[in-house]
Amino acid sequence: MNPLVELHAYGQSFWYDNIRRHFLQDGTLQSLITHDGLRGMTSNPSIFEKAIGHSDDYDAHIRKLVAQDADTAAIYEALALADIQAACDLFAPLYADSHGGDGFVSLEVSPHLARDTAGTIAEAKRLFAAVNRPNVMIKVPATPQGIPAVRELIGSGINVNITLMFSMAHYEAVAQAYIDGLQQLLANGGAPEKVASVASFFVSRVDTAVDKKLAELNDPAATALLGKVAVANSKVVYQRFKAIFHSEAFSQLAAAGAARQRLLWASTSTKNPNYPDTLYIDELIGPETVNTMPPETIEAFRDHGRLANTLEQDIDEAQEVLDNLAELQIDLDDITAHLQEDGVAAFAKAFDGLMATIAAKREKMTSDR
Repeated sequence: MNPLVELHAYGQSFWYDNIRRHFLQDGTLQSLITHDGLRGMTSNPSIFEKAIGHSDDYDAHIRKLVAQDADTAAIYEALALADIQAACDLFAPLYADSHGGDGFVSLEVSPHLARDTAGTIAEAKRLFAAVNRPNVMIKVPATPQGIPAVRELIGSGINVNITLMFSMAHYEAVAQAYIDGLQQLLANGGAPEKVASVASFFVSRVDTAVDKKLAELNDPAATALLGKVAVANSKVVYQRFKAIFHSEAFSQLAAAGAARQRLLWASTSTKNPNYPDTLYIDELIGPETVNTMPPETIEAFRDHGRLANTLEQDIDEAQEVLDNLAELQIDLDDITAHLQEDGVAAFAKAFDGLMATIAAKREKMTSDR
């Protein structure tokens, strides 16, 4: 029995948190789809920085673009679009078989637009059109400026993966933006059944940040919470998902063809070596969710993942964990706000590093001509 394949029986889809041209061409991705039940893929600036900046997979394509006098930005976009289109094509049969329920590939807008609503909307629309595949999702951060962009994009019939969510406040704003966008789409005569969205809720980074605060207290009550807050935070948010999307209010949109916006668990590799390497998969299995895994987590879960509907277990205990954290005067809202800011900065740094690498390759190839 392959635990990765069995996840779907619990109502959860697993997506690949990675992209690289070599994997698209050598059968790696197709094997994951065929043998492991992979149902989607996500990318971000950090992933592309590793793929393009730390391999020679793209050098032949870069050389062709340099010969056409393409600038650095144009080279990056051509490389990214080609990968996303190829991945979308590999997932197209699943997208069709699932009637648009799965088979999505995500492409993120520039992290430098995270505080620019109009810029995010314009770039997301441009990228969606450029990829020209029905199963592409455009990633937009859940910043205060990103939320109205989500509403507009959903209202325009564009699939959106909202990223960098860490708190209940982030989640509620994203869910409402999705609902408002669907209502806008319907009012404009659009087809809500053709639009999909996931809300990417980050997990492991919460434990990394909170555990640091807990360790500083040198208190047995704090020690008891180590490694528990991220899962508890996610479980409580999932209960909010159920309340919103299984409500009478949403049923009217569902009757018009709208899909529920699934929660996607992101940042699921375990950062603390003292914790199980499948912790954030094992503990967050449940219906109408997605878990996006990097390669090493896929390998670990395939080997020794535990299957159970854990997302619906111990809800009272999860709330108690959060209550106990507050009693210790650790402000989870403040921590998660900083995590979002740090996430935007990290993606921007990775993006800038990638552009610098492409620029250096471009300059060398230009001089070699």
